[in-house]
Amino acid sequence: MTQHHLEDLSGASGEAVPDVPDLPEATVARLPEYLRALNHLADVGYETVSSDALASAAGVNSAKLRRDLSHLGSYGTRGVGYDVGLLAGQIEFVLGLNESRAVALVGIGNLGHAWAGYDGFATRGFRIAALLDADPARCGERINGMVVRSVDDLEAVMAENRIHIAVIATPAHAAQAVADRLVAAGVTSILNFAPCVLAVPDGVDVRKVDLAIELQILSFHEHRKAVAATSPNGALPRGASALGAEEAVA
Repeated sequence: MTQHHLEDLSGASGEAVPDVPDLPEATVARLPEYLRALNHLADVGYETVSSDALASAAGVNSAKLRRDLSHLGSYGTRGVGYDVGLLAGQIEFVLGLNESRAVALVGIGNLGHAWAGYDGFATRGFRIAALLDADPARCGERINGMVVRSVDDLEAVMAENRIHIAVIATPAHAAQAVADRLVAAGVTSILNFAPCVLAVPDGVDVRKVDLAIELQILSFHEHRKAVAATSPNGALPRGASALGAEEAVA
């Protein structure tokens, strides 16, 4: 998607949509799902798609999808829907995926090793440009064609590869110190897999992925379903917590 394509798009007011609109965080989080669905539709031969069909493929309701895409200045064509290729290109541009972004991975334990060996990043707009670890036994190891460097070389590696995005997959006790060094070396976006909260300065974006927290959230839903199944009307009492309802029907 080229820049003038986005400049030609207009919102309902007729004003040009900014090159990279200031989107709600919830919309940004859903754009990759829309892009994944669009790429799949393109792979199987679809040239256009209705909002209902795209919403279903992305796992959202159609009203939410239309609202999200309206932020991009994309409204589709009545009776036709959205142009699959054009919309995919537009989302790629807004997400900054029209260029291959270099990513550093710090921490080559079990999780980091799996990430380093994953081949799917290239098709999503990213390339793992550096692997770093503090364990001397890991340094020099070759993974997916890349050599693991010592974390002692972090600053030099960031500069050599012009890296602004990093993944931290270290133990929790080491994560903050690694984050501090990454930020000092010019990294402005961090994906954190360490089970801790990172303190970073303004202007640095952090996304935290904690598998234990995700499982705990799923546990809540399982607990809630189990409680609902034992209540007289099959639902939790109004205003009751899952735990309170369980005690009420015990």
